[in-house]
Amino acid sequence: MGGKLGLIAGGGALPLSVAARCEAEGRPVFVIRLAGFADPHLAHYPGIDAGMAEIGRILTAMKKADCKVVCLAGTVSRPDFKTLKPDFKGATLLPGIIAAATRGDDALLRKILSVFEAEGFAVEGADDILGGETLPPGALGKVQPTEEQLTDLRKALYVAEKSGELDIGQGAVVCDGLVLAVEAQEGTDAMLMRVAGLPADLRGSPSARKGALGKAPKPIQDLRVDMPVMGARTIEMAAAAGLAGVGGVTGKLILIDRPSLIEAADRLGLYVWGEDK
Repeated sequence: MGGKLGLIAGGGALPLSVAARCEAEGRPVFVIRLAGFADPHLAHYPGIDAGMAEIGRILTAMKKADCKVVCLAGTVSRPDFKTLKPDFKGATLLPGIIAAATRGDDALLRKILSVFEAEGFAVEGADDILGGETLPPGALGKVQPTEEQLTDLRKALYVAEKSGELDIGQGAVVCDGLVLAVEAQEGTDAMLMRVAGLPADLRGSPSARKGALGKAPKPIQDLRVDMPVMGARTIEMAAAAGLAGVGGVTGKLILIDRPSLIEAADRLGLYVWGEDK
C-alpha cells in the first residue's frame, strides 16, 4: 500500500515487528504508543505517547506527521470506560464506541477502524506490512505431526472457530480429544499457563508430549486489525504445558520472527502446522 504509516501500538511483539520492518525497508513510520500497553522500545521511533481515549490528539498528531495509512497492532485490554479520560474528540465519539463494545470486541474494532477511515486514512493490516509472513500449509520446521496429533489440532481449531463465532477468543487446547481450555479475554499465554497447571493425567509432558494448541480468527473479525499471532514465546509456553504442537489456519496466523519460532519448535520437539480451510 505504501505511504507514511501511523502505527497504533498496543502490547506484545507485533508492533515492534511492524516498526522494524518499516525501518528496514526505509518506509517512514510514526508510532502512537498507547499508554500502559506499548513496549518501551518503541520510543526509538518518532511518535507520541497517548491514552486510549485521546482520539483527537492521536488524529491531529498523525495528520501533522503526514501519515497516509494507519495500522492497529498489538494487544489492548478492554478498558473500564468510566475511568477513561477522553479529549474533546474522544468525548464526542465515546458513546458510539461504548455502544459498539456492548456488541463484542469485533464490533468495537470495526467502530474504531471507521473513525480512522472517516478521517481519510487508509487501513493496512500488519500481515501485509510484514510481507505476508503468515502460516504456510503443512509442517513448519523439522517435526511432522502424526495423524492422531492432527486430529487433536483440528478439533482445537474447530473449537476456536466456534468460540470465535460468539466473539469469545481465538484459541483452544485439545488433548486426546478432550477440550482442556478455550481462550477468552486472558489471552493465549494465560490460557497455556492454565493448561500447564492441570493434572498431569489430562495433558502431556516434556517426555511424552500430546495435545495441541489451535489458533483461528473469529469468523466475523476484520483481519486487518485482529489476525491471530504466534511467536517463539507461544512455542515455549506450549512446550511448558506438555503439548505436542501448535497450529492455525493457513494464511490467517501472523508469524512473529519466523526463524526464532522455527528454532524454538525444533529445539523443543514441537510441530507447527498450517491447516488449509
